[in-house]
Amino acid sequence: GNLHCIDYAVRNLVSNNPVIEIGSFCGLSTNIINYYLKKYNKKNKIITSDKWEFEGKGDGTLGNSVISHKNYREFVKDSFKRNVSFFSSFNIPYTIEVFSDDFFELWNKGAKTMEGFSRNIDLGGPISFAFIDGNHSFDFAKRDFENTDKYLEKGGLILFDDSSDDTTFECKDLMKEIVRNPKYELIMKNPNYLFKKVG
Repeated sequence: GNLHCIDYAVRNLVSNNPVIEIGSFCGLSTNIINYYLKKYNKKNKIITSDKWEFEGKGDGTLGNSVISHKNYREFVKDSFKRNVSFFSSFNIPYTIEVFSDDFFELWNKGAKTMEGFSRNIDLGGPISFAFIDGNHSFDFAKRDFENTDKYLEKGGLILFDDSSDDTTFECKDLMKEIVRNPKYELIMKNPNYLFKKVG
């Protein structure tokens, strides 16, 4: 379902303003977004935000395994960098290693920052498309939405991963609020929610 939503979003970008991704894990969705940017000859930068710290983090091991949380974090982070370097070499994303609240604080300040591939980037300004795949609790998802809304340009799109009506994640309750928001139009549920900013 996300493939169709991302295809639609990228095909209908209204500007060359950046695409942002909140939560990138090992880089699958980043590479998919980049694939469609190339397919439709779009010139947008991708800027990702992920701290790569997961639920249940600590000094112990992952579940009942022998894998430490620290080693898992480093493995996932390295996998992201390796995957996007290989599959998205034509448009390497700018990756900011912070939680989304901190990412939007940097965005709000128009901060110049060093990203994960040792390049400087000036953050801030309008956003053309946002893929939200961070913490799926209601409060975190709502903050990600509200922070994105401040910068999402008119005609811009926002897709929420794991937001389908039958998901166990709390972020699905946020979808009910956004559907009632007059500033947003529901473009599709496939099964996740894709919205366009209309006001």
